[in-house]
Amino acid sequence: MLFPTAFLPGLARPRLAALLLAAALPALAGCQSRGETTGSLYPSDYRDRHPIMLTDGARVLDLFVEGPNGLVARGRQDVSDFLAEYRRYGSGALIAQVPAGHGTNPNTRRALQAVGEAAGGRLAVESYQPADPAVASPIRLTFRRLQAKVASKCGLWPHDLGVSDAGFAGRNEQYWNLGCATQSNLASQVADPVDLVRGRHQTPPDTGRRMYNFGQVRQGQDPSTDYKQQATSVSQGISQ
Repeated sequence: MLFPTAFLPGLARPRLAALLLAAALPALAGCQSRGETTGSLYPSDYRDRHPIMLTDGARVLDLFVEGPNGLVARGRQDVSDFLAEYRRYGSGALIAQVPAGHGTNPNTRRALQAVGEAAGGRLAVESYQPADPAVASPIRLTFRRLQAKVASKCGLWPHDLGVSDAGFAGRNEQYWNLGCATQSNLASQVADPVDLVRGRHQTPPDTGRRMYNFGQVRQGQDPSTDYKQQATSVSQGISQ
């Protein structure tokens, strides 16, 4: 409460200012934020510490040259799946990076030819310098597409989880790296990153199944599906 100076004639102005400040301190203390009150140094929710964001990044396939034709069945299937993703989500050019010094290798040329034919001729060839010549150097296929990535870096430990940091241990907070691997795994498994931003439109209902259920209800019958499991030779052998 503020007191007019006219009612306090014997009170000096410095003492009056101190009195008013003391009366206002409880109100100011109530304005403190929760983070200042608890002493929190970073968000307590792992989704805030390690948010998933959408970014335009490189999609990479390391294709190892194998066999007399350059690609074995596994390699050809990997190329087919990679090109299907490129046609659906990719932007820009499809680039094949060949390790320096391997461009004249017959098997490498056959592998590049197979990739170029599968891509319909939409293939730009470049070269790169292998970091270690003793290690097998693959043909690296890349294109750019929208991807889901974790904004922060995993594996950081700014606080000791033991007793050396008594302040952190006393606050009983989540450690920084908690949830980072889970967020990274979720981001890498999302086929269409836009699903993290908005939901999809509702698909049309199964009219035939719906009308059948309505008919069962009108006849007073149970519309649920009756699943029957017949014994097989495998299950009979286990039961015996």
